[in-house]
Amino acid sequence: MNCCASRAVPGRAPPPRATLFPAAVGTVGARLACFLLALCASAAWSQAPRNFPATALRGEVHFAAPPAVELNGEPARLAPGARIHGEDRMLRLPAALAGQTLTVHYTREATTGLLREVWVLSRAERAREPWPATEEEARTWRFDPAAQTWSRK
Repeated sequence: MNCCASRAVPGRAPPPRATLFPAAVGTVGARLACFLLALCASAAWSQAPRNFPATALRGEVHFAAPPAVELNGEPARLAPGARIHGEDRMLRLPAALAGQTLTVHYTREATTGLLREVWVLSRAERAREPWPATEEEARTWRFDPAAQTWSRK
């Protein structure tokens, strides 16, 4: 049975369109309110500081043809399934970053040494000094995970 035919009442005119308009405005208004709420929440979320693991090191990555990259001027590779987090906390595809050199925090796979996670740093995160660039520095420095700061011993 057709849904439109089921609403038709024999001998009666269809409802005027004016009565349907407030419902449409209400729907659009509700959608707009949800959109604005999501926009405000994402803006607040993107301004909140990110927490990096104590194993994250700082470096310069030049993205070439994936999975090839240069890490601090040395050839390196992204691990299969590597995650690249943009400044806005969104995941980035390696091909979309091809040709760019960015300051990042990164972690490596323990067995292969391939880059597993990469975080593109914002201006505020780049200003956070000091941050270890080598595993030797990370072993000898002290990390405060709550403040996300490193201090030299």
